[in-house]
Amino acid sequence: MRRPFASVRARTTLTATVVVAAALVVTGLAVVLILRAGLDRQTDLRSEVTAREVAAQLSTGVPAARLDLPDGEEHPVQVVASGGRVVAASEKLTAVSGTGVPAAPPATAAPSPAGDADDGADSDGTDNDGTDNDRDDDSPPPRGEVSDDVRHGAGSATVDGESAGYRFASVEVTTPAGETLTVHAGTDVESARAAVGTVTRAMLAGLPLLLLVVAGVTWLVTRRALRPVAAIRGELAAITASSDLARRVPVPASHDEVADLAVTTNETLTALERSVERQRGFVADASHELRSPIAALRTELEVAAAHPELLDLDGLTGEVVRLQHLAADLLLLARLDAGERPARPKPVALADLVREEVARRAATDRIPVTFDLRAAPVVEGSPERLARVLGNLLDNAQRHASCEVNVTLREEDGGWAVMDITDDGPGVPEADRERIFERFVRLDDARSRDDGGAGLGLAIARDLVRILGGTLTVGAVPRGGAHFRIRLAVRDVPGGSRGRA
Repeated sequence: MRRPFASVRARTTLTATVVVAAALVVTGLAVVLILRAGLDRQTDLRSEVTAREVAAQLSTGVPAARLDLPDGEEHPVQVVASGGRVVAASEKLTAVSGTGVPAAPPATAAPSPAGDADDGADSDGTDNDGTDNDRDDDSPPPRGEVSDDVRHGAGSATVDGESAGYRFASVEVTTPAGETLTVHAGTDVESARAAVGTVTRAMLAGLPLLLLVVAGVTWLVTRRALRPVAAIRGELAAITASSDLARRVPVPASHDEVADLAVTTNETLTALERSVERQRGFVADASHELRSPIAALRTELEVAAAHPELLDLDGLTGEVVRLQHLAADLLLLARLDAGERPARPKPVALADLVREEVARRAATDRIPVTFDLRAAPVVEGSPERLARVLGNLLDNAQRHASCEVNVTLREEDGGWAVMDITDDGPGVPEADRERIFERFVRLDDARSRDDGGAGLGLAIARDLVRILGGTLTVGAVPRGGAHFRIRLAVRDVPGGSRGRA
């Protein structure tokens, strides 16, 4: 039974929904924080403008009692002298927090230390000391100074009995009389907080709906995207049930990764079909080849049982040897098909290998083998398998040669060892030069069978050379005959293993 969210579609939908939810939450939080910071900056700016407007009045000499203050509910203002004494405040402002001076001013504000407008001057326009107080009309009125610095902070204010949150801006100002005052002006933050809350609630309300849409769209898109995969799986299941390797999975026209998967699957099925056909042919050919020596052995043994005097021991021995070689060849091909590789490749001196193989054959060969060792390259591989390759090629050459078989060893530029095996036989027709490397293929069936060949030697030789990273090809000798060429990569050996033989 499939577990919940075991399907790719369910996992993809869940993952997409979770990722979108996380992204929306992070984005929403960032939007709320940015919106709140922007509204706070706007509120601070409005508070600063109000504070500087009041400070500008004070800098021109307007007494605290005559200041034109804004509405206390929207912009509560507090003017504080040194020592924390409140000299002016908005109407109906009774309590403040966040400015450092919690108390509101008394019902009657204390007079300015500079005195009333007519203090120190008589009605006739002269100072108390009798000095004329009239000024030149062209002289500028005395002005104070408004500080460029501003401080911002959060607090609350109680206006007409109702408390609310405010953002305060504090600006210092020096009056024309030299007195330093601090103007605290606030701006209501409730509207900004309400706006932030409205945006937050709207996003929270829309989040589930948006996630539902994302999940639904992802589910549908994933189902559509995986439909070719389901078709491929279904066809593979049918192929497995029917064992019909000739069938192929459908390839979608989307030209995407799923189409690539289908193409690769079909290529794998093609290779598998060829492998199975090759194995079936191999088994059939092996059975056919084994039947002949086994039948011959049985016949000889039956004759010997009935007529002991007719027992042909040489014939029996020959059939047993032939059967032994065939079984060994079949076993080696089976190992090569299974991907067996040499356990530990070793350096192999090809010149020594040629000398040893030719010397081993010298006493029994029908056709003598000559060699021309123009170099002594060293390759990486298995000495036994390379000897098997050379032996198979010499067997084939001697089987078809008239009176001459030659081996030439040289080294080509680019790091390649080249071994040529030639004979003076009839040669290989150009149309059959690749077919002779197939298993159980004999161009002259009758003679090959009489000589003991089963058509496996050349196939084994090419497979062994290919495993070592080389090539084995066949051509023709100009004067007539077959020309087999082995090319193997030369191994670089410290101390110089290359050179003349």
